[in-house]
Amino acid sequence: MRDVTAARRRTSIRAYLLHLRPAEWPVMAAHTLLGWLLAAGLRAPDSRGWLGIAAWVVLLNGGTLALNSAFDRDAGDIAFLRHPPRPPRNLAVFAAGLMVLGLALTWQLPPTYRTLYIVCALMSVAYSVPPLRLKSVAGMDWVINMVGFGTLTPYAAWAITGRPLQGPLAAVLWAFTPLFAALYPLTQLYQMDDDRARGDRTFALRLGTRNSLTVAVFCTGIAFGMLAMAAWRTGWRSADLARWAVLAVAAASWAVVLLPWYSHARTWSSQQHQRAMYHALVAWALTDVAVLLGWAA
Repeated sequence: MRDVTAARRRTSIRAYLLHLRPAEWPVMAAHTLLGWLLAAGLRAPDSRGWLGIAAWVVLLNGGTLALNSAFDRDAGDIAFLRHPPRPPRNLAVFAAGLMVLGLALTWQLPPTYRTLYIVCALMSVAYSVPPLRLKSVAGMDWVINMVGFGTLTPYAAWAITGRPLQGPLAAVLWAFTPLFAALYPLTQLYQMDDDRARGDRTFALRLGTRNSLTVAVFCTGIAFGMLAMAAWRTGWRSADLARWAVLAVAAASWAVVLLPWYSHARTWSSQQHQRAMYHALVAWALTDVAVLLGWAA
């Protein structure tokens, strides 16, 4: 009997951990760290910086994903978690507790960071928890994610340095809003059947597959247009060919992912959409690297 109880406890602990989706943490950590490196240069975060970044990635972001799982109760694959275990009964309480813990641990960080943390935590609750559950309201789910993950995430790490956000670098961070506006519907295309069965009218469901990809192409163009304008305002000229080239490579990586996807969208299976979504995440990572090399190196 004790062995059975211990096994159940281990299974439950594992389920709590998996619904934090630790496989996603490196992606979130890299995008968060980008804000620190842009503000401080190529200098590793100090202890306050690591605390703020860790709290944002593990407690706020992990808690957000677990909170979403608690109410979605997905049976099929979700982003960064294949074959998710059944959500534990107290997963929502656990997730909310993690978010509150992160705020408490970082309370002494600069006020701007604290404000961004609270804003994103509230958006997380509004996104996942009934009766609001803005995830089920097409368009609102899109806006919350493009702002929260796209720009406020790196801005939070920037804020830890105490440096004001202004000038061309402000435009660089805001360029990630339309870039995540491109990425977000791509994360939903392979889950459309599950979302439809649950009654969630997500942005991708409302638009349909082809129109979602049209939005992705359009928003990616806006994002790289903003980055190019920021580069020009920063002072990049013909002598900065290496920086322009790195930015062009990042833009080309998006084209390599999106254009074939757009062409074959109507015939692709859910598995093919899922695979393409992970390829888009690689393009996102290359964009982070291009921005880092362009403005922090």
